[in-house]
Amino acid sequence: MKIALVNYRYFFSGGPERYLFNIKEILESYGHEVFPFSVKSRQNVSNDYEKYFLDIINDEVYFAQTKKNIKIVFKSFFRMFYSFEAKKKFHCFLNDVKPDIVYIIQYHNKISPSIIFAAKQLKIPVVHRISDFQYMCPNALFYNDVKGICEDCLKGKTLNCIKYKCVLNSSIYSGIKMMAKKFHELLGVTKKINAFVVPSSFTLNKLNQYGIPSAKLYHIPTFFNLKNSVVDIKYDPFILFVGRIEKQKGLMTLIKAFENTDNNLKIIGFSNDRYEDELKSYLKDKIHNIEFLGRKEFQEIIPFLSTCLCTVVPSEWYDNFPNVILESFAFKKAVIATDIGSLPELVKNNNTGLTFDYASADSLKKKIEYMFENLNEAKRMGENAYQTLLQDYSKEKHYSQLINLFNFLLQ
Repeated sequence: MKIALVNYRYFFSGGPERYLFNIKEILESYGHEVFPFSVKSRQNVSNDYEKYFLDIINDEVYFAQTKKNIKIVFKSFFRMFYSFEAKKKFHCFLNDVKPDIVYIIQYHNKISPSIIFAAKQLKIPVVHRISDFQYMCPNALFYNDVKGICEDCLKGKTLNCIKYKCVLNSSIYSGIKMMAKKFHELLGVTKKINAFVVPSSFTLNKLNQYGIPSAKLYHIPTFFNLKNSVVDIKYDPFILFVGRIEKQKGLMTLIKAFENTDNNLKIIGFSNDRYEDELKSYLKDKIHNIEFLGRKEFQEIIPFLSTCLCTVVPSEWYDNFPNVILESFAFKKAVIATDIGSLPELVKNNNTGLTFDYASADSLKKKIEYMFENLNEAKRMGENAYQTLLQDYSKEKHYSQLINLFNFLLQ
């Protein structure tokens, strides 16, 4: 089978990109041909199809960082709404590589929904893997700094996006994103997509509530590409957090749970908005044993995953199947996670980890203390987590489900 694989980045950046390169490797190992389509960047992994890639507009947040150059602003604007440039380039790409199917990881803002229309004109089925809430929420998070978790746009209260400045804390950007969402609904973008691959049942139910028919929604959990490398597993007395340092990740709740204790917390990650500085300022002159270790590549994180007591995911938004949970399971580590969204699907309380009450430092603190005081239980849950990974989140199972879907669409 020939598969066009679309993502707005073609370099390692976060969870979606890790999935991108893992699924490419697995598909190719089963004899399929995979053709990438993305945006040009100096950071891109070397490939033979860069000539088809879209021109880069700017770095990470295109529209927000390009206000001074009118030409770039307009290019960003059309990418967000509907880009004829993207459609033309993707049409040329499809004509040349002639894939059987198009598999989209992420396209919003950086590429354009116009590529979906190019594929439909050529009668090529399109599958979109969902890794956020972009279709339903202008900032893709179901979260804002005013309300915390917010589903107003899903409930039809779309103007609240502007009221709460949900996108980049700006009424203007929030309004633009809201209009783009409305425009895509008028175009019927989701109706042009043949199937959606959804990692969690929670997100699948939200998409169904939004109006996407159940027949188009396929619950295919992600996987961990477990390598046969020998790593010594230990359970040293520290808990590990790995992820972006952002407000919605629940870091303040986490820090308060460790405050005024001797329990050790190591935090690996980075902040784009100086939130880390805010956390460190809060901790100043307080008693704690918390270390900020900065951003690290996965190979650098392995020594911490293999030796921590357990990991913690204190998210205060609907975190959509975070990779760090499966990474923890791969190193036989239980996870302490918030009891919301997709997290309880992965972290079964008292089986593969512990869950705690939303945004409650006291509830989280009790679970942390339980882990430190019950080493054998931490090991038991870690072993259960590893077996769960092998059974439910293997690359073989994911491949089988995905390729069965592709074959079904090609009948």
